[in-house]
Amino acid sequence: MNRLELLWGEAFFAGASAQLLARLTGLPAVVLLLAVGLLIGRAGLDLVQPELLGRGLEPVVGLLVSLVLFDGGLNLRLAGRDLQRTVVQLVLVRAVLGLIGGAWLAHQLAGLSWPLAWVFGAIALATGPTVVTPMVQQMRLLPGLGQVLEAEGLILEPAGAVLALLLLQVALGDLDRWQAVVPLLLLRLGGGVLIGAVGGWLLVEVLRRLPGDASDALRLQLTLGMLFLLVSGAQALLPEAGLPAAVAAGVVVGLRLDEQASQLDELIAQLAQLAITVLFPLLAADLSWGELSPLGWGGVACVLVLMLYRWLVIQVGGLGLPSLGWRDKLMLSWIAPRGIVTAAVASLFALELEAAGIAGAGALKGLVFLAILLTVGIQGFTAPWLAGRLGLVELAPGETAPGEAAGVPTATD
Repeated sequence: MNRLELLWGEAFFAGASAQLLARLTGLPAVVLLLAVGLLIGRAGLDLVQPELLGRGLEPVVGLLVSLVLFDGGLNLRLAGRDLQRTVVQLVLVRAVLGLIGGAWLAHQLAGLSWPLAWVFGAIALATGPTVVTPMVQQMRLLPGLGQVLEAEGLILEPAGAVLALLLLQVALGDLDRWQAVVPLLLLRLGGGVLIGAVGGWLLVEVLRRLPGDASDALRLQLTLGMLFLLVSGAQALLPEAGLPAAVAAGVVVGLRLDEQASQLDELIAQLAQLAITVLFPLLAADLSWGELSPLGWGGVACVLVLMLYRWLVIQVGGLGLPSLGWRDKLMLSWIAPRGIVTAAVASLFALELEAAGIAGAGALKGLVFLAILLTVGIQGFTAPWLAGRLGLVELAPGETAPGEAAGVPTATD
């Protein structure tokens, strides 16, 4: 018990130190959180050993991730048909082309078998809000583009997790037919959204009927209690339905509470940030270099080509969307970091594959974590610079855009 308590203490302290360093240096917080996790974990000093938590880590990660997704749903304001059409079109195109391209690259370059390559393609669809949102806020990206990126993550993260689970069941032989994947995907996503929407509606009714002198602490406690209950309930009814339920609940609460939602969101946002601070180092600590080395340069090439392949996907997804200029598409093409859900899903799937005696479990996990390392590291450092050069940064009064200073036309020119 003392060792487990120390583990959580070390993870919290490491994450808080990374946040402080990010504040003092201006470096991307997500990059430092990932780096400190590697430093204190199996790849570094081996001070934090998440495997000691066993399967107990899974529900903790699930509930904390649902808090982050609920917070994202609260802030999701896709006002205007142009913005809504942009998000829907990009998400649909990326869901199809991203899955196919990710699976093909994993098979051809990283050497995964086709069943596991399809699982990787589904996992890699998730561009987590746990990483995207801090990046968007830190670089002060223009609101429209920021909303598109956050909405993409909020939609594709739960969808990718559900799809990856179904494809894993195909690889394990638990699903006899590929044709069953689409109906089950729609059932679990639709069921999760329905449960989340109903739970969000009930939460709003409860909050509205509280006495006027009810404290913010009580509102927060009721919100967390109902959120965790509906997420765990959805998960028990339909595997992986808890994530779409969390997003749907957040959207419903945010739309129906109006001014009260912004007050509640300030509290939820603080807790969501705390969840990110502890979870990112904790999951990164579970990675060892031994899981990456067998992939060789083929794994690195797979991830790098996948990052560049997103440019083509965004170009196709942006066809017929006048609201997206070439600068917007270039910026959208370069921000696709993978986050906590991706790491958690890969770790869980690797355990199930190893238990079933299927070869390649370590390679799948290693490739997923390699994707996290490269996308968070490369894009985390370069995206703020690119946004400034393209003139896509929201400026404070009297501030000069980096792009203007360098003679680069801004997005409004």
